[in-house]
Amino acid sequence: MKWLNVIIGNLLSRLGLDLESRLGGSLHFFFYDVIKIFILLSVLIFGISYIQSYFPPERTKQILSKFRGISANIFAALLGTVTPFCSCSSIPLFIGFISAGLPVGITFSFLISSPLVDLGSLILITSIFGLQIAVAYVIVGLVLAVLGGLLIEKMGMEAYVEDFIRSAPAIDLEAESLTRRDRIIYAKEQLASTIKKVAPYIFVGVGIGAAIHNFIPTRYVEALLGGSHWYSVPLATLVGVPMYADIFGAIPVAESLFDKGAGLGTVLSFMMAVTALSLPSLIMLRKAVKPKLLFTFTVIVTIGIIFIGYLFNACAFMF
Repeated sequence: MKWLNVIIGNLLSRLGLDLESRLGGSLHFFFYDVIKIFILLSVLIFGISYIQSYFPPERTKQILSKFRGISANIFAALLGTVTPFCSCSSIPLFIGFISAGLPVGITFSFLISSPLVDLGSLILITSIFGLQIAVAYVIVGLVLAVLGGLLIEKMGMEAYVEDFIRSAPAIDLEAESLTRRDRIIYAKEQLASTIKKVAPYIFVGVGIGAAIHNFIPTRYVEALLGGSHWYSVPLATLVGVPMYADIFGAIPVAESLFDKGAGLGTVLSFMMAVTALSLPSLIMLRKAVKPKLLFTFTVIVTIGIIFIGYLFNACAFMF
């Protein structure tokens, strides 16, 4: 959307702002990224929500129950990419799936994939980092979801789900049949709801990104998060965990860090940690699983994210 960048730059120049100054550059970055993200989201969320109307929770549960073994984990991870759930809203579904008798490994593959790999974020990542990086991000996210679920299954973690969930009666609801008009209304409602939910994170994320982009010297970012430093990936992962933001709020921060010299794998690890290991979601998950399973899930996902970060830093020359 270079045309939008030029228009905003011209408008700010006419208002007397020097785009080469820190303030002018920050405002240029802020307005361009905010408007670009909202334009993309408005188009994408409507289209994606229309597709997602075919996968309500009841139908998702019915589909997952038909698969077994690694194919079930793969399908659960793929299904997570087209379901409209962030990390916190995925957990009630996780509880429902466990109550319905689905294996814990399958439900964890869904739980990892749903907030981590989203169709909307794929398009937004493409607009910032390019198609190759976006596709690679989706692939490694799905692999992490599948392997994470399989490991939890193989470790025999079924017993570490809280008893009240395991003993809860399963309510088998038929998926509601929607007309085309119903799906359009649903898509509009999802658009309004999602924009309202993610708007604060977008403003904060782009604001932080603008500050990083124009006020923090490149040498500082390179010294701390440069791809050649062994500690950059674990540091970015740990920094991302206590932050709770939608991926749409994390992407502008990652964009600024990347432009300032942070390693590709480092910024992707930060994004993954923010979306998959946020503290609010871990606190909610603790209500559903016992400490041993929560710890195992956290360790598996953290190690996976760090490994992915190192892999992308090592292969950055390919992109």
